[in-house]
Amino acid sequence: MATTESSGSGDVSRSMELLWGTGERATRGPKPGLTLDRIITAAVELADAEGLAAVSMRRLSTELGAGTMSLYRHVPGRAELVNLMLDRVQSESVAPAAGADASASPGWRKTVETAARGELALYQAHTWLLSVNQSRPVLGPGAVGGMETVLAGIKDMGLSDPELISVIIMVSGYVSGVARTQVHAVEVQQATGISDDEFWQAQEPFLAAVMTSGRYPVMGSLSADAFGPDFDHFEFGLQRLLDGLEVLVARRTGGG
Repeated sequence: MATTESSGSGDVSRSMELLWGTGERATRGPKPGLTLDRIITAAVELADAEGLAAVSMRRLSTELGAGTMSLYRHVPGRAELVNLMLDRVQSESVAPAAGADASASPGWRKTVETAARGELALYQAHTWLLSVNQSRPVLGPGAVGGMETVLAGIKDMGLSDPELISVIIMVSGYVSGVARTQVHAVEVQQATGISDDEFWQAQEPFLAAVMTSGRYPVMGSLSADAFGPDFDHFEFGLQRLLDGLEVLVARRTGGG
């Protein structure tokens, strides 16, 4: 999936006004049926169904049964709309439990696990996120709220502030890599109409001959389930990342 969009495009100041609730322009007369919230919701639903490329102001106006110009009364353009869409779905990733005591941390390891699994679920639900270059994020309440929750849960690691941010970046990079592989696997089946089983069966006679030739002894010695679908590579990798962090935390806090 190629990167086709960039967060932080368009009028960043206007995007921030809209994200933080200071930019919704009042209108006289009866409360309008079209709202910024409805526009963002429709845009996310359209992107989920057809991809981000399908989201245009004209298409949204059709989906919402409104004139195209009426959308521009709420959001300046598509670039700013993408910023709002990103923050909307990011609010789904990590959220404190309802009624949870803000002072009671579940521990840094559980926090990172929860954040990682939540981010993977986010990519699975909104695959278009993988086509967006988010190296310049527009920090709205969804993004900031998620960061606040994670940082509150990992602040007891005994690391410096830059190192805490690096933990988040490292885990997020791991998750996005796994998510990209998963999404690509689904996309290639849809695009070709060939299942994974059919794909590997086509290669099996050739690989069987190669692996018994003795040219690749390590590959040839692998068990039959080495590449099987039942092994949870995501969970294995996540736990090894956490194990490595455990060593660092123990060293910093005097526990090892």
